[in-house]
Amino acid sequence: MRSHSNVAAQMFSALAREGINIQMISSSEIKISCVIDSKYTELAVRALHDAFELDKPMVTEEK
Repeated sequence: MRSHSNVAAQMFSALAREGINIQMISSSEIKISCVIDSKYTELAVRALHDAFELDKPMVTEEK
């Protein structure tokens, strides 16, 4: 995650905006994981999809 240091901050901010408390965090060079209360799962997924624009279609370059 060294080359993408803002990813963790963006993730934590998105969850904080929704009032979702992170109970535990684990990270490696390629992954960030966190534990939240299960009652916030759907809200967290939506918040992260919005924050990282995961619902937008991928644009590929035509050759």
